[in-house]
Amino acid sequence: MFNISEKAVGEITRLLNDEESPESFLRIKVVPGGCSGFSYEMGFDDSVDESDQVFENSNVRVVIDKFSLTHLEGGTLNFSDGLNGTGFGIENPNAKASCGCGSSFTV
Repeated sequence: MFNISEKAVGEITRLLNDEESPESFLRIKVVPGGCSGFSYEMGFDDSVDESDQVFENSNVRVVIDKFSLTHLEGGTLNFSDGLNGTGFGIENPNAKASCGCGSSFTV
């Protein structure tokens, strides 16, 4: 299971409307790298593979490949637009530690 917060739903919807790509979805990947061992990659896509898992909230789809899901299981995609920074972030219960900027983690 992977969750998508209401704020993330709103921002993904806005971005897809700006791109004029309402059929696309957000793909999240975990890749080796970053100062803590793994980092997150996010981008829009329109092709789902057989081994992908699709998570949906309010008609917004987030797709995660099998390898990445093992590191993200039980997590939540959030969006922040506050004074401490703007952008997407992942609450990842599998991360044992993360770097200071929050863009990489260790499992």
